[in-house]
Amino acid sequence: MNAQEIQKIVSEVVDPWKDKDGNLIMILHQIQNRFSYVPREISFEVAKRLHIPLAKIYEVITFYHYFKLEPPGRNVISACLGTACYLKGAGRLIEVLKDQLGVNPGETTADKQFHVQVVRCVGCCGLAPVVTVGLKVYGKVTPEQISEIVTEYSSDLVVQKN
Repeated sequence: MNAQEIQKIVSEVVDPWKDKDGNLIMILHQIQNRFSYVPREISFEVAKRLHIPLAKIYEVITFYHYFKLEPPGRNVISACLGTACYLKGAGRLIEVLKDQLGVNPGETTADKQFHVQVVRCVGCCGLAPVVTVGLKVYGKVTPEQISEIVTEYSSDLVVQKN
């Protein structure tokens, strides 16, 4: 993005919120929704527009797990670790995801196909344990089903079977 594009994007996002309380989080949410992460060059421009230190923006981004500083993989796999999911074996699902994709929660595969994250509750406790890929919810997931779920979203990825 060039400087003019950045200024245009930031204007579109910041201007409606400029004089409202709690504006920084709302602005960052809109940026995250637009790009799937908060690009560094956008953060610089937001800081200028709001007349706040860049450190304040990074304080918010790094405090809330929702915000990302790097672009995630094309497919975001979320494993729920809420109480119901945890009690129904979600920890094992996370281990299988780590083994098959070769990344820890919070990381993206080298080919940028997948980003794995742990969430605290998806709100589908009756379907525990739950895994989501994007907006699709998978309920009552077993460790054996993880390979099928990953394969469904793989383009050129070779999934390791254990």
